[in-house]
Amino acid sequence: MPYEVTVDRQQAPASSGALLYEVRLWPHQSLTGTGFVWIMGGTSVMAMLPLVALLGTVALWGILPFAMLSVVALWWSLNRSWKDRDILEVFSVTADTATLTRTDPDGSTRDWLANSHWARVKWHAKVGRVEDYLTLEGGPRAVEIGSFLTPGERRALLPGLEAALHRAR
Repeated sequence: MPYEVTVDRQQAPASSGALLYEVRLWPHQSLTGTGFVWIMGGTSVMAMLPLVALLGTVALWGILPFAMLSVVALWWSLNRSWKDRDILEVFSVTADTATLTRTDPDGSTRDWLANSHWARVKWHAKVGRVEDYLTLEGGPRAVEIGSFLTPGERRALLPGLEAALHRAR
């Protein structure tokens, strides 16, 4: 699952500012570093294999730039995809506050803060084409949590969020 519950205290700690619950969410990354190397190596070999027959001919110089361009384009697009998926959301609950902090791929952060007594998690069966839409309400505005998760992952996340906010009350 592309989320991890880092703190889940069943009993309220002595200090009111101590964490009761914290979960970190991130988009699923199916391509690992090793997979990237295999994809790039395989693509390079497959792109250059037909050029073996052209070794020593002038036609090689006409085809080689296009073969190299295809490998460079794949490398660039995979790196760009990795950077675009570099998102982290951290939802934390104390006895006093509920906080959602989202770090975007460009490094900027967006925060949502609410009194944990008034904060609520709302589940929407379907909003447009999105199934199992989760929002946090009770602060200055309603915000979506886990927009990059699959519907099943959002359903699995919901009970933990609800229980943490219930304990904070």
